[in-house]
Amino acid sequence: MSLTQLLVPTYTQMLGALSSWLKKAQAQMPEADAQALLSARLAPDMYPLSTQVRFACVQAQEAVYRLQDEALPPTITTLLDEGRNAGEQPGSLADAQTRIDETIALLDGLSRDALDVDADKPLVHELPNGMVLDLTAEQYARDWTLAQFYFHLMTAYSILRSEKVELGKADYVAHLFRYIRPETIPNA
Repeated sequence: MSLTQLLVPTYTQMLGALSSWLKKAQAQMPEADAQALLSARLAPDMYPLSTQVRFACVQAQEAVYRLQDEALPPTITTLLDEGRNAGEQPGSLADAQTRIDETIALLDGLSRDALDVDADKPLVHELPNGMVLDLTAEQYARDWTLAQFYFHLMTAYSILRSEKVELGKADYVAHLFRYIRPETIPNA
């Protein structure tokens, strides 16, 4: 399986799920309470929901540019800054949906082989704290970007659940419903 075939559908499907979770939150509670979710955290030393959304988008976008050996555009710096400052300025649910939509649009605009680089191609990834990771393209995709993406995605899901948004596993894996044999669906 190519990196494009692995990453693009994964990011697109799961960002779509994240978008639907935010919509469910808005539908289930008064608007002010739904907007307040953006400041909710699992623990005092963790980033809030608004940051988790932005950082999930960062992982998907960064992968596109890093794997293509392109400089990161200013939009990624904007997302990172918004995420780091979300404790004081969480933005709105509309802002979060816009960030998700922008990321999905970037992914949808890729060619079918945009990320299909040599799996052994060296990739240097410097972290904000100064540590440097020396990875291959495959290691970066598998061990860094997907892991980081799912961390932020699951943290967002967990924050929403902890704030009493009615979500379940079906919301997390909604993209799998298209594979269900209709005759095997239990009667409601």
